[in-house]
Amino acid sequence: MSAQLQENIAKAEGYLARFKENTLGHFINGEWTLGSGETFDNTTPLDQSYLGKVAAASVEDVNAACEAAAAAAAGWAATPGAERRKILHRLGDELEKRAEEIAMVESMDCGQALRFMRQAAVRGAANFRFFADQAPEARNGLSLHQAEHTNFTVRSPLGPVAVITPWNTPFMLSTWKIAPALASGCTVVHKPAELSPLTASILAECADAAGLPKGVWNMVNGFGAVAGKALTEHPAIKAVALVGDSATGKMIQAQTAQTLKRLHLELGGKNPVIVFDDADFERALDATVFMIYSLNGQRCTSSSRLLIQSGIKDKFLAALKERVANIKVGHPLDPETEVGPLVHTGHYDKVTSYFEIAKQDGATIAVGGKSLRDEMGPGNYVTPTLFVDAKNDMRIAQEEIFGPVLTAIEFDTEEEAIKLANETVYGLAGYIWTSNTGRAMRMAHAVEAGMLWVNSENNRNLPSPFGGVKMSGIGRDGGDWSFDFYMETKNVCIAHDTHKVPVLGR
Repeated sequence: MSAQLQENIAKAEGYLARFKENTLGHFINGEWTLGSGETFDNTTPLDQSYLGKVAAASVEDVNAACEAAAAAAAGWAATPGAERRKILHRLGDELEKRAEEIAMVESMDCGQALRFMRQAAVRGAANFRFFADQAPEARNGLSLHQAEHTNFTVRSPLGPVAVITPWNTPFMLSTWKIAPALASGCTVVHKPAELSPLTASILAECADAAGLPKGVWNMVNGFGAVAGKALTEHPAIKAVALVGDSATGKMIQAQTAQTLKRLHLELGGKNPVIVFDDADFERALDATVFMIYSLNGQRCTSSSRLLIQSGIKDKFLAALKERVANIKVGHPLDPETEVGPLVHTGHYDKVTSYFEIAKQDGATIAVGGKSLRDEMGPGNYVTPTLFVDAKNDMRIAQEEIFGPVLTAIEFDTEEEAIKLANETVYGLAGYIWTSNTGRAMRMAHAVEAGMLWVNSENNRNLPSPFGGVKMSGIGRDGGDWSFDFYMETKNVCIAHDTHKVPVLGR
């Protein structure tokens, strides 16, 4: 064990001590509470050891959070945008003060390598600052002129909203959702994933320290069947923003039907990276490896299907095999680690099941395809894995594995690449590598996805829309698209007193 890893472990233990010693509660109306008293154990995927007890919200606990958000809604909506801007900038400052703590707690809670978590607080702060700067103009709309009327639009915050976030990169994804909600003037009830709840509590503490009024930010822990259902069905909640899998999205869509809530669902993906013969070889190789094996492959926008053109296939796969075999799996706090343990034993079982499914389907395991528990102990460690000789109708090409697993499929023509890319129920993201500008433009129009990157890995631009099509979701995040979701648009039509008013019964 390196000296740096020993130092990181010691620091992490210091940050985690309070969670191990005290039950993690809910943050409701500006106060920490254990609510009903029901709890569950939180463990680390490093070795299944204990990280502490977490309060499991009851229906009554969720109701209290929703009522607090409703009571605070009018006051927060009336708070001038310039004041909301100041508070959210202070929140960004609080996050940066606790950057190391956030990174280490997140790594131990969900197994992500520290190298990817180190910037989590900085990026989260940037999310709050970006939307904070938009807050003073969030209400602004459009001016639409006619000959005898002028129309203009104004926007107002919806009110209390629910934000439900996943376990894969919980801190970052929470800031993406909560920052525009607060900037728009909405109040929030946040339910983090039960598998990785710790950094959500740090977010709540930072919000409180930044001076958010009581009830504006509420956080409840717990399980989807009780806390999630109560939250999505509560009549005070006007919108639900979810990041999760498609099965969860379907359930929430059904749960919100009776109250006709606004929904933004960012769901699963089986995203293609399409590499043509004329691609920049090294850059395409780097991006292909990064976009599936970073963050343990537990990323909604990961490029889990490699569509590789036949002319370059053998050379590219040979280089890819070498790179995948060389990826360092290890302790999430080790600065050298590139892939850490998977988030939970249930998810570990799911990912490892596809090693046998690949063989049954007739694919070849070129690299990996095994558990590392014999070598590395009880943690949820698996080898970075590459499947080759695959067909697009195989389960490994159609189902979201959500781990460090890549499926390679050969194609010959541009038309075949489009067909393969689109033959999936998902449509979140896609990546196209070619030096042919015309082809890039044609592919950009033809590939069915909410987001496409050409000659690039996933590069997040906050003003740009983020979201998917088909079973990958409904709605868009980012820039003004976020304000459109969290705010209601009203049209006002003012006559110039020159048009003829229709007459009846005179």
